[in-house]
Amino acid sequence: MPPRKKKDEETEVVDQESQDAESTGESSESVDITQESSSDDANLAPLSETEISDHTAEATLASEHELSPPEAVSESQPADTQKKSFYQLDTNALDRGLSPEEVQEWNSIYASYRSRSILSGTVIGVDENRFEMRNKDSGLVEEKIINSLIIVSYRVKILIPETELWVSDEERPLFVARNMVGSTVDYIVLDIDREGECAVASRRAAMMSRRYFFSRDEHRGGERLTCRVISCGARQCTVECNGFDLLLQPKDLSYSAMPDLREKYRPGMELACILKEYGKNPSKLVISVKEAMPNPFRGADKRHPIGSRRQAVISGKYKGGVFCTMPDGTVCHCLYASRYSDANFRIGDSVIIAIREFNHDKQQIFGRIVGKW
Repeated sequence: MPPRKKKDEETEVVDQESQDAESTGESSESVDITQESSSDDANLAPLSETEISDHTAEATLASEHELSPPEAVSESQPADTQKKSFYQLDTNALDRGLSPEEVQEWNSIYASYRSRSILSGTVIGVDENRFEMRNKDSGLVEEKIINSLIIVSYRVKILIPETELWVSDEERPLFVARNMVGSTVDYIVLDIDREGECAVASRRAAMMSRRYFFSRDEHRGGERLTCRVISCGARQCTVECNGFDLLLQPKDLSYSAMPDLREKYRPGMELACILKEYGKNPSKLVISVKEAMPNPFRGADKRHPIGSRRQAVISGKYKGGVFCTMPDGTVCHCLYASRYSDANFRIGDSVIIAIREFNHDKQQIFGRIVGKW
């Protein structure tokens, strides 16, 4: 009987501790802003510019494979120790003395952190930062050097680690991220170091949120949309449209031949585009920037009848042929007159061409280069 009495006393102590915890507003259950909880994450220290918690590096929306609405964080119960440190901050004291612009900047960051609202900013650089991340296999905390996009809208430094750049299974090479300087990107704040005046954010979470809101409406082919250039190379361009990162070729961007896309397109540009195809499961988006512009081939046979001579600029070469672009944007596929050789002409030269033929099925014009201009 004495051992049973001792066990009853221990049970009463446990019950009393549970009641004390409830009376102080503490709960064994927590709400995680990333919707992913881990017992190991509870002991991580607050974020600094050189540290990031494990759950921050892996944060995303509810699912990477099916669209779901973003959820707000419970204000009464912070997610973990790190969240508690934010809610225990005296933001009034910290924000005292700031200019109206600085107060507005911090309020936007606070709102994004607490409600997962989307912010936008211009990438001004790419830094290498040391982050402490937990190894999924061993469970040990390891220090890694990770490239991060840097955004400074006014005074606060926002870091977007490369692990939070792309939607899962849609990752791009590192050189794409390094070429994103000047682009405008969306992000959701994951962590705040108020005293350090910096924050860590996720572009991936913002992309998934954009896809969800886009999926709520009905969309049909031919709809006019807007996309943003985030990176551009000589022969291909990466754009973002409603949460989708899309790789566009010259044929998707312009009716004219373009040997180097970088001569016309830059990160940060907004382009009108036409929706060609959209699917929700799996998520798929196909657009055309070219079709949002008038087709210069229409009426070309009247503006440039067969036998006419026109001034044009050499815009490209391919297998002995030459692409010549006329002032109205019409492209003529030309061969050299027999008295000329390819060594006499370079891309960018002004020439005189003679119109020889129209192919209305393929919307192509053929001619010959008959002289320099």
